[in-house]
Amino acid sequence: MDGEYASSNKPAASLGRPPVILQVVPSLVTGGVERGCIDVAQAIAQAGGIGVVASAGGPMARELERWNVPHVTLPLSSKNPWTIWRNAARLAEVIRHYDVDIVHARSRAPAWSALWAARRTDRHFMTTFHAPYNFKSALKRRYNSVMARGERIIAISSFIRDHILQNYAVDPAIVRVIPRGIDLGAYAPDRVARHRLADLATRWRLPDDRPIILLPGRLTRWKGQMVMLEALAKLGRRDLCCLFVGSDQGRIAYRQELMARIAELGLDDVVHLVDECHDMPAAYMLANVVVSASTEPEAFGRVIVEAQAMGRPVIVTDHGAVAETVDPGVTAWVVPPGDSASLAEALAQALAIDDDQRAILGARGMAHVAMRFTKERMTGDTLSVYTELLAETTRL
Repeated sequence: MDGEYASSNKPAASLGRPPVILQVVPSLVTGGVERGCIDVAQAIAQAGGIGVVASAGGPMARELERWNVPHVTLPLSSKNPWTIWRNAARLAEVIRHYDVDIVHARSRAPAWSALWAARRTDRHFMTTFHAPYNFKSALKRRYNSVMARGERIIAISSFIRDHILQNYAVDPAIVRVIPRGIDLGAYAPDRVARHRLADLATRWRLPDDRPIILLPGRLTRWKGQMVMLEALAKLGRRDLCCLFVGSDQGRIAYRQELMARIAELGLDDVVHLVDECHDMPAAYMLANVVVSASTEPEAFGRVIVEAQAMGRPVIVTDHGAVAETVDPGVTAWVVPPGDSASLAEALAQALAIDDDQRAILGARGMAHVAMRFTKERMTGDTLSVYTELLAETTRL
């Protein structure tokens, strides 16, 4: 991307300075959207460009400082129409201040602000479609449609690409499928020191003599925690420990419902809610099996990719991008969504494999991820999309 630049309607190479890319996200608290934003900002800097990030802030913003990436704090997580409109004017000021070439929006509410700001300043606008945004009304469909208004649209899976083309009037030629990528330097079994495992096991008070089942994901109904509880009840074993790892993000009622159901099923000594984890590689290493029990389609399924990278046996539900992130029967058990009986059967099989089978399965999963889902591949492909836009002299 070095040397390629477009501003106003001039050819990219004529201005002789690095390109400036503004990424716009709601916040930098936690999650795959935020991680992708930071990884791309780092890649822009490494490639000789200038990355700028605008968000409502959060602890992940500190990572931008390491690469001297400017962060602009604005109330971009708000869905209030007046705030969205005001954010457009503020982003236009940011665009002019940094002489931004491409505005890259990654979520709906800030995308509206980013679109209007890009139009006011005559800059390129693109999006990353991170989810199959549902709609039951014309108003919600219009709200979602901003993610389909980019000059380029990145879909994080082929499943999402198909969703875009089926629901929005989009030229297929402008859609680019770029799966999320993970840092194999961090998600590698040999990089997790023993003290990290010990610290996490102590904090979670894990028993030494029980298999560990891990279900990572925020506490929300569609992530399938209730299905997992029913599966564990059907499995009928009390010699294991199942951890629900994820914040309730204020969903106190759902947490209380889970706790009540755990007690009702007599699983108090089996299932534990451990909230958010800041060392997921260590968490995966502690697990005998990692489960994604989502009852609605996952746009990508980062958890399962991370778990495979760590060589863990995984169980996933058969919808969304699953066909892209696992090799059914080779790297994972795949079960119907919402089917607690099938999940219980898969759990029994995964827990029954011996060390040799576990090693073979783990090696397959690690190879699968290394071929398809690295951070380097994701960021490189994203920078290539920027280069495409920088070579164009017209706006949509």
